[in-house]
Amino acid sequence: MSFLHISGPSAPAPMGQGRIGILLISLGTPDDTSFSGVRRYLSEFLSDQRVIEASPVVWQPILQGVVLTVRPRRSGAAYRRIWNTGRDESPLRTYTREQADGLAKQFADENVSVAWGMRYGSPSVATAVEELVTAGCDRILCMPLYPQYSATTTATANDQLFRFLMKLRRQPAIRTLPAFADHPVYIRALAETARQALSALSVPPQMIVTSFHGLPKDYVAKGDPYREDCMRTVIALRAAMGMTEADMPLTFQSRFGPAKWLEPYTAPFIAGLPAKGIRRIAVMMPGFMADCIETLDEIGNEVRAEFLTAGGEELSLIPCLNGSPEAIGLLEALARSELQGWIA
Repeated sequence: MSFLHISGPSAPAPMGQGRIGILLISLGTPDDTSFSGVRRYLSEFLSDQRVIEASPVVWQPILQGVVLTVRPRRSGAAYRRIWNTGRDESPLRTYTREQADGLAKQFADENVSVAWGMRYGSPSVATAVEELVTAGCDRILCMPLYPQYSATTTATANDQLFRFLMKLRRQPAIRTLPAFADHPVYIRALAETARQALSALSVPPQMIVTSFHGLPKDYVAKGDPYREDCMRTVIALRAAMGMTEADMPLTFQSRFGPAKWLEPYTAPFIAGLPAKGIRRIAVMMPGFMADCIETLDEIGNEVRAEFLTAGGEELSLIPCLNGSPEAIGLLEALARSELQGWIA
């Protein structure tokens, strides 16, 4: 007796013999700057219980009522100030694509595919995973683009990936990238980016202020290691650039709501510098892998205006890593380290 085994032409390879995928996950962005587009994005973002831990019974009426009635118009105006009009998209989407494309080139001769998705908005994490699975990937390295760990960023990105995987009958094997707050390649990339930006200035700044996205103090009290990770980054960066705490202070931006957040707050700290005789500063935002509304508008427009009004003379932005060779080199180094055993 003999048995005839018939498999379709698109039958997947045995597990462990397919391609390897790398999934980059960034925070997210509205699809456009309209009231409805920004409202849709903010509703998804601010409905995440990793971000807003208040009970949905209490929070959702506030969010869907007051917050999403007022904030989309203000945020839409901010997005319009920094919008990439050539591609009709936010800078975050532009730079995340550049990072993915640059990383893909580094693995072009290997059995590796690269895709990117947004935790909130589009392209979604589900779309990116579907792209990798369709390409034949049965092993995926998930790389949340957050150097410092927080449940509000790294964890929720991983959550979203696994929510989608719960729907798949044939799941790929998954590895997730840990935070890299003081990874030597990351610190070198930051230092080199800062040196390049500072060398273009006619007069050096008196201080480099580092600004990280804020976090409610209550989240840290519950065990979120974010503040510790931010400190690790700044301590390593000061050492790499031969600077002191006075030369390179640590601050936190983007406070939202009435709760106490990590301090010192960036905006009032910077606005108070001219009174101390510090009128020329540079601002660096090491917690952001790509420039976005928080860096380009909140710091580049709003905080700069407050600084100049207070008597400051110049506030220079040190760009994020974006799609630079330093960014691509960092992503490749992190990926190759985590892919050991999957690729030679």
